[in-house]
Amino acid sequence: MTLSTTNRPGQTSIIFTTNETNCLNTLQLSQLEQSYREWAKSSQRSDISLSRKRILLIFLLIRYTGARLNEVLELNPFCDIDFHRQVVCFGKAGTEKGHKIREVQMSEALSNEMNTVLSDPLLKSLPSHWFQVDPGHVRRKFYERAVSCGFLPAHGAPDAIRKSRGAELIQNNMPLQVVQRMLGHSTPNLAASYVEFSDEDMQQASRFFIEKESLRKTSARNIFFGKIRAIQSGDIQSKIDMLTIAGATVTAVITNDSLARLGLKIGSLITAEVKAPWVILKKGNNEPDCTAENRFQGTIARITEGKIMTEYAVRLEDGTELCSVITRESGNRLGLLNGEPIWVLFNCFSVVLHRD
Repeated sequence: MTLSTTNRPGQTSIIFTTNETNCLNTLQLSQLEQSYREWAKSSQRSDISLSRKRILLIFLLIRYTGARLNEVLELNPFCDIDFHRQVVCFGKAGTEKGHKIREVQMSEALSNEMNTVLSDPLLKSLPSHWFQVDPGHVRRKFYERAVSCGFLPAHGAPDAIRKSRGAELIQNNMPLQVVQRMLGHSTPNLAASYVEFSDEDMQQASRFFIEKESLRKTSARNIFFGKIRAIQSGDIQSKIDMLTIAGATVTAVITNDSLARLGLKIGSLITAEVKAPWVILKKGNNEPDCTAENRFQGTIARITEGKIMTEYAVRLEDGTELCSVITRESGNRLGLLNGEPIWVLFNCFSVVLHRD
């Protein structure tokens, strides 16, 4: 997985690429996780069962936090995991100059599961640094689980799981800057942003997307996270401009009653959702001259054809994927192909705002 940035005047262009042959998709990661769980339960001997549970927890931490193997092995699980806030604190053991501690969000479900496992009285009697085991031993077990699922050993390596998690989060539309922060990469300056996103803002964004992923709380495919930059109120409705973490602007129009009920003001953190059927596609390089307030340029990344409707996944410059569903007839008429430049359009009335 490669995370890189290209700075241009007035903007930060971010490129995310992943060699799919070296990454497992969500279905394969789920298959691998099930293999670990069944393996951990299969031994009747308490010592072997305990050892396997440790490998399972190491896998789950890498699988869902995208941590490096050495970061996980340095954890004191009884001190470095905050189950109340559902975060894992990596880097407390680091001593290098300029070393930073990184907090990574977990889902409520994973936090509860790990808390249950670590509450075992037998585990509490063990040394606090329970994860400090031979990295070579861990890698061998990771390779074995991958082979048991029919994958190449290298695809189950800790670093490969970490890369797969990064790719998965991007495909789930978590903002690239949040993914970079979560994985411990340096995050580019938000040159296009007029509002500063604090560490807590980034943590809240991470929390939102991870819980959405865990609970599948919404059917909307297109989700933006950001801060309100401007509010223009009329007699019945208000126009809201939201600045995303990637520096894009999303415009929505809501009733004044909704504005008051949600308690929205400049600087409020919100999410904006747009259902795929409301997203219009316009072929070509030139920005379309139309009344849609929200216009984003991207490239067709994936086409899924059905008998009547066709789904188009469009990747924007910042790595975000937007989904549009149009009739198959319209797609054929436009002659849309993978890799082609495309404009994604939706009007301000198609945007639904949420404040969690």
